[in-house]
Amino acid sequence: MRAKGIFGTAIFCSLLAAACVVMLTSCMKKESYSDIPQIAFAGYTNLFDTTRIAKIGVLTITFQDGDGDIGLNAADIYPPYDSASIYYYNYYIDLYEKKNGVFVKDTTLNPPLYTRIPNLTPDDPNKAIKGFIVDTIPLNPKPVYDTIQFSMFIYDRALHKSNTVTTPEIVVRRP
Repeated sequence: MRAKGIFGTAIFCSLLAAACVVMLTSCMKKESYSDIPQIAFAGYTNLFDTTRIAKIGVLTITFQDGDGDIGLNAADIYPPYDSASIYYYNYYIDLYEKKNGVFVKDTTLNPPLYTRIPNLTPDDPNKAIKGFIVDTIPLNPKPVYDTIQFSMFIYDRALHKSNTVTTPEIVVRRP
């Protein structure tokens, strides 16, 4: 008789716990963001060589998008994503160098710092996504100017352009 009571109590406790989990998850709000992607600067790190000159930069941004249509598939090479279009790349990074106290865009980079973010759309009915994008950036091994800055934005597949964010000043050469 006692064993039956313990078994019944265990079932009751399990059902009560399951009911609590269902109630809590049903009360939780699903993330909701604008369908226009939003980005924010999250961090930057220089990787220095033995001569104390930064050779590589590691740039991190956060992103969020309400319909989750960030990123392109490898097969996305036809209009509007063809190589002649501004939408071929979906992550644009521009480099600025501080010359005489003023930041000037470096237009000599070949290739530019643009890239294609792979498709990040989740397999979930709620397509809203947020996360981090970490990118490594090769830096000039013999920089003329020691202070730089990056500006960046992204496009989603619906061709919505995110806000543009700029890094703080970055010193690439140490005295």
